[in-house]
Amino acid sequence: MQDLSVGTAWLHSFLTDYIPEWAAVTLECLLIGVGLMLLYAVLALFYILFERKVCAYFQCRLGPNRVGPWGLMQSIADMFKILIKELISLNHIDKFLFALAPYLVIIASMLAFAVLPWGNGLQIIDFNVGIFFLLAVSSIGVLGILLAGWSSNNKFTLIGALRSGAQMVSYELSMGLCVVTMVVMAGTMSVGGIVEAQSHLWFIFSGHIPAIIAFVIFMIAGTAETNRGPFDLPEAESELTAGYHTEYSGIHFGFFYLAEYLNLFIVSGVAALLFFGGWMPLHIPGLDAFNHVMDYIPSFVWFIGKAIALSFIIIWFKWTFPRLRIDQLLTLEWKYLLPINLFNLVLMVIVVTFGLYL
Repeated sequence: MQDLSVGTAWLHSFLTDYIPEWAAVTLECLLIGVGLMLLYAVLALFYILFERKVCAYFQCRLGPNRVGPWGLMQSIADMFKILIKELISLNHIDKFLFALAPYLVIIASMLAFAVLPWGNGLQIIDFNVGIFFLLAVSSIGVLGILLAGWSSNNKFTLIGALRSGAQMVSYELSMGLCVVTMVVMAGTMSVGGIVEAQSHLWFIFSGHIPAIIAFVIFMIAGTAETNRGPFDLPEAESELTAGYHTEYSGIHFGFFYLAEYLNLFIVSGVAALLFFGGWMPLHIPGLDAFNHVMDYIPSFVWFIGKAIALSFIIIWFKWTFPRLRIDQLLTLEWKYLLPINLFNLVLMVIVVTFGLYL
């Protein structure tokens, strides 16, 4: 497996040959920031087109097919449209909090981006509590949604924000317990350590029934956490117009739109990290020739491919199931997912204690 840290180490040594150490580190941070923003934009544009095409397929339609070959430029055209849209000034709102809310949502997803293991040696931050940091920063997004709903001074936005707060706080418990279950199996909270622990076999295969249960619950909770159907109560168009971002326009609305799709990628990326080895290739014990061939596929291709495949499952949810009522949504979490999660955590502890995993 190619170690991409060799390239980053070469770049650092090259820069320090010509400029001081502090200047080299500053320049590297700037390059990383620019790279993250470019990747953020490209992935968002890809996911917008991807969902439109998948949605069209499920509904026996063609999807975008006019702008560019096969409609591939449609998302780019929409991006320019949002960028030049007017920012409508509203009266009787909390202007500071109204303007701050979309930036909080964007910051939360950008910080989570930094922790994801994009490839072998291609990770911005990796420390001994990396998965805990990931859970912490991903929780900031709900603050932006609550502020957006409250500061807009609109009953529809307020209802959407309250729904979102109840929904995200509730389903964060299930997501957190699923993560803790897999941390118990990995024996570390380091993102890199979790990937390395799956070098022989991915956790979804080696963790037996507890890992499968945790994966199913994580995908359900992740769908709810990103406010996607059938859990899109905070922005239910038939009830609340556009929910918590009804009053937003132009680039501010674009921030919420981008964050929704990037949160979809982040949830899928965390699922790939915890259950499918992150950037680790598929290795089957005893099949050395097969494992050797798998190692030739670049590590970042493995990670991005797994994340997109899991995103397809979440998009499949949205275009298959009808929207739940708010009481059904909370009943699913508190009466079913949470008790199953607690039992599953104890089951995983038993599996690890007695060495029953593969």
